[in-house]
Amino acid sequence: MREALRDSQARPLMIALLAGTFLVYLLQPILMPFIAGALLAYLGDPLADRLEALGLARTSAVALVFSVLTLIGVGGLLLLIPMLSRQISQLHANLPAMLEWVQTQGLPWLEAKTGFDLGQLDMARLRQAITDHWQSTGSLAASVVAQATSSGLAVVGAVGNIALIPVVAFYLLRDWDVVVARIRDLLPRHIEPTISQLAGECDEVVAAFLRGQFLVMLGLGTIYSVGLWLVGLNLALLVGFISGLASVVPYLGVIVGVALGSIVTLFQFDPFWLPLIMVWAVYMIGQLLEGFVLTPWLVGDRIGLHPVAVIFAVLAGGRLFGFTGVLMALPVAAVIMVLVRHAHELYLDSSYYDPGQDAIDSEAGDRASEDTASGNNDV
Repeated sequence: MREALRDSQARPLMIALLAGTFLVYLLQPILMPFIAGALLAYLGDPLADRLEALGLARTSAVALVFSVLTLIGVGGLLLLIPMLSRQISQLHANLPAMLEWVQTQGLPWLEAKTGFDLGQLDMARLRQAITDHWQSTGSLAASVVAQATSSGLAVVGAVGNIALIPVVAFYLLRDWDVVVARIRDLLPRHIEPTISQLAGECDEVVAAFLRGQFLVMLGLGTIYSVGLWLVGLNLALLVGFISGLASVVPYLGVIVGVALGSIVTLFQFDPFWLPLIMVWAVYMIGQLLEGFVLTPWLVGDRIGLHPVAVIFAVLAGGRLFGFTGVLMALPVAAVIMVLVRHAHELYLDSSYYDPGQDAIDSEAGDRASEDTASGNNDV
C-alpha cells in the first residue's frame, strides 16, 4: 500500500482532485440539489441493498426505500413545523415577562450571592432591543419573501432546485452500486487496492456520522422532547429539538439543553426546584441512553471526528461554499481525516522522520534479492 502511495504516477490523481475542488467552487450555485440528492442516496443505499438481498429487484427496492423515506420526511415536517411555530410564538409572547423576572428577581439574587454590582444593566433598553430585533427579523423575512415572489425567475429556480433533489436521489440510489463499480474499474490497477482500502475506511467514518450520528441526534431530540413534555415544560418541543441538533457535537447538546431547560423552568414554575431537578434528570437519562444504547447500537466503535473538527468543518464549509459547503463539510472532513492518518503513518515510516529508514529498506531489498537468486539457483 505504501509503495503505491509513493508512486509518482499518483500525481495525476492529486491534480484531478485539485481541479475537481476548483470546479466545485465555480459551480457551487447549482450544486446544492445534486449534493443533497447524493447524500440522500448514500443514506438509503444500505436499505436498498438489504431489500435486494431479500430478492427484490433493484428498482423495486429503491422505489420502496424512496417512498418510505419520503413519507417519513413529509410527515415529520407537517407535524413538527406547526408545533415549533406555535412554541416560537409562545416564546416571543413570554419574552417581556422573562426579562422582567431577570430585572426584578434574577439580578438582585446574583448581586446578593456574588457581591457584584449589576444595577448598571439597563434591562429596559435590552428588552426594547430584543423586541425591535425580533420585529426587524420578521420584517426582513417578509421583505425577502415579497422580493422573491415578485421575481418569477427566482421562484421557478427555488422550486426547481427543491424538486430536483428527489429526482437526483432516486436515480443515484438506483444506480449507486453501478457507479461505484465503474469508478473502481477506471482506477489504475496498481493503486486500485490502496484506493479501495482508503475508500472503505472513509465510508466507515462517513457512515458513522451521516447515518449513525443523524439517528442519534433524532433519538436524543425525541427523548428530550418527550421527557420535558412529561415534566410539563411549555417549550418542551423547541428545547428538545435544539438539544438534539446540538448533539452533532458530543456533550454540546446536553449543555445547551440543560441551560435552556433550566431558564425556561425558572420562568414557568414557582417554586421551581422540583421541576428543575426533573429537567436535569431528563438530560441525565438521555446521556445514559446515548452512551449505553444509542451510540453503541447506531454508531458502534467506528472512528469518529473530534468535536473541534466537526465545528471547524461546518464553519469552514459554510464560509467557502455556502449551504453547499455545509452539506459537504462532514463527509469531506471524514475523508481528510482518513487520508491524514495514513499520511502520518507514511511519515513515521519515511527517511525524513528516521534517516536510518533508508538503510533498513536497502537491507530488506538486498535480502529479497538474495532470496530470489537463491531460489533460482536451486531450480
